[in-house]
Amino acid sequence: MKREIDLFGVPMDLGADRRGVDMGPSAIRIAGIVQRVEALGHSIQDHGNIPVAAMEAAAIGDRHRKFEREILDSCRDLSDRVSKTVEAGKFPLVIGGDHSIAVGTITGIARVHRARGQKIGLIWFDAHADMNTPETSPSGNVHGMPLAAVLGHGSQELTHLGGFAPKVSASNTVLIGIRSLDTTERDIVRRSGVRAYTMKEIDRQGMGSVIEEAIKVATDGTAGFHLSFDLDGMDPMVAPGTGTPEQGGVTYREAHLMMELIADSEKLIGLEMVEVNAILDNKNQTADLAVGLVASALGRRIL
Repeated sequence: MKREIDLFGVPMDLGADRRGVDMGPSAIRIAGIVQRVEALGHSIQDHGNIPVAAMEAAAIGDRHRKFEREILDSCRDLSDRVSKTVEAGKFPLVIGGDHSIAVGTITGIARVHRARGQKIGLIWFDAHADMNTPETSPSGNVHGMPLAAVLGHGSQELTHLGGFAPKVSASNTVLIGIRSLDTTERDIVRRSGVRAYTMKEIDRQGMGSVIEEAIKVATDGTAGFHLSFDLDGMDPMVAPGTGTPEQGGVTYREAHLMMELIADSEKLIGLEMVEVNAILDNKNQTADLAVGLVASALGRRIL
């Protein structure tokens, strides 16, 4: 399945307290993402980076949703560009940057399919649920809120980016790999209606079973699904370059199996890789891992 791919970098670091993820797009490019994708037979055009305000020149604003205005400005720009990609029949590939950028990516994809009378599904791979709202977040960091926002929960500015909410239905949304939740966030996930697979379920069922079930949920009555992949869902032994590492994550082979089965489904309509922190990485190990995972999701095979 050969694709025409538009690549967008979003050097966003406003959504988190720890600096360094703004270097993520550069690190992933240095790791050879364009060359690896082209080697699979796809065509890919790198559109450079979405402009992002410098933290030093931005105002924090409401401390319950820090730098929300600046984050929204970049997400609005990203969503417009992603929508044009989808309208042209191309595949959006977004590299970040912290996870707040997902609001822009998913808005851009969902807006086009909504105009066509279609729904989209969502698979969210992450150590964290990212389902806090300004009222529940202990930090006020927006990178802990994007999944809540695309499901229609949180500040109206975030939830209604693009002029509609929600972007995706909870019944077509799957969380995979979660293992670190705030107390109030745990209750939000339980009540949300999303299908959540903690590391316990992955350990008991195996990744193959989990991702097959996830794809069924995300494709039930939809035009396909977007994959939002946070590198902190991986075990820090294999992905050290991320700002919020949590022990006991997904292994190298489990992650590649997930991506390989996603590729086999031929239902992937968008992909983003986020939270690569070059400052914390070891010889660009995490960025190289991200590129390899993208390749598996886009059809790289062992045989």
